[in-house]
Amino acid sequence: MLKNYFKIAIAVLKRRKFFTFISLFGISFTLTILMVLTAFIDKVVGDTYPDKKRDRSLYINRIQESGKDNLQSSTLSYYFLSHYTSMLKTPVKVAISSAFNGTNTYVNNKKIAVNYKYTNAEYWDVLDYDFTEGKAFNGQQVTNADRVAVISEDMKREYFGDAPSVVGKYIEADNVSYRVIGVVKNVPITDYMLYSDIYLPYTVSKANYKDKGYMGGYMGILLANSTGDVQKMRDEYENLMKRVPVERKEFTHLYSHANPFLAAYLDTGNEQHSGVSIALMAISVFVFIFTLLPTLNLININITRIMERSSEIGVRKAFGASSKTLVYQFIVENLILTLLGGVLGVALSLLALYVINNANLIANLELSINFTVLIIGLLVCLVFGLLSGVYPAWRMSKLNVVMALKAQ
Repeated sequence: MLKNYFKIAIAVLKRRKFFTFISLFGISFTLTILMVLTAFIDKVVGDTYPDKKRDRSLYINRIQESGKDNLQSSTLSYYFLSHYTSMLKTPVKVAISSAFNGTNTYVNNKKIAVNYKYTNAEYWDVLDYDFTEGKAFNGQQVTNADRVAVISEDMKREYFGDAPSVVGKYIEADNVSYRVIGVVKNVPITDYMLYSDIYLPYTVSKANYKDKGYMGGYMGILLANSTGDVQKMRDEYENLMKRVPVERKEFTHLYSHANPFLAAYLDTGNEQHSGVSIALMAISVFVFIFTLLPTLNLININITRIMERSSEIGVRKAFGASSKTLVYQFIVENLILTLLGGVLGVALSLLALYVINNANLIANLELSINFTVLIIGLLVCLVFGLLSGVYPAWRMSKLNVVMALKAQ
């Protein structure tokens, strides 16, 4: 039966090639956009390099102070993170790092854009960067404020060219020379909490990291001993924040949270607006609008196809075909059409990802179609087929036999 439905579907698609082209284009183009978006989200959210211990980590990105008529929010100061997290008993390690800052440097009269950030020594214990050569700086080097640096593979290639090894060589950032002691695998710039070209000890920062103000340019990662301790660690930090006094008299409330990765990544800096909710809403609206238009278009085309086949439907009804059988046949035909569009969509998605990756539009971001993305693509095809096929099939089942035969 399905074999016959497939043959009929192919014959119908060949009958009106323009309608078929419009249908396949709408399905494949929409699927391409959605799969590229899914690949991007999967890379940003699902990639656990270099925070491979994400399942037992909590991230502290923001602190907010608010009063009756004013509010201010920022990343935190090094002092706040080091001082208050040292009071916690659950974390086994606390990584502290600054947001990345940009500067320019010159090599052989060529300007190179450089992003650098500062970290403590425990940063390299909490995070699992892949070192292609050398190693991270240790606690003693941080204490001594040694001018040492860990750089990314991209920075090694851009600054030193094809040098087989750069450990022991010097690199300049923000008009200061640093001795390279390690090279790590690149981190995509989309992971803004961990990305940088150059990693430096926080003690060499030109800013005053000893300032006791609450706000500054740093973020923290708390590492629990096991996944079972994560909630305990989170509760401990929440209870600690209830005891921390506000910094200035014009403020009445102080907020800071130790959150899982996604909540921290999407933190808006405003206690009243959840970044996760806003992101889900934006993605939902985008997907709804982007799928609604081609679905409506496909429904209209399918209804036109049905009207053209009214005589065929009338004859089949006259010879005893039930409405259920006709509806089933048409939905199967429509699913075949959407699956063909899905195959084209996957092919276009691979091409689009190849172009995006080679264009290097986002630093170090390598998008790919994995099992998750493929499953989502198949689900999109299924939804397309059902949404665009059910209503036209229902219309077809309601056709009057006599009227349908007269239309011939």
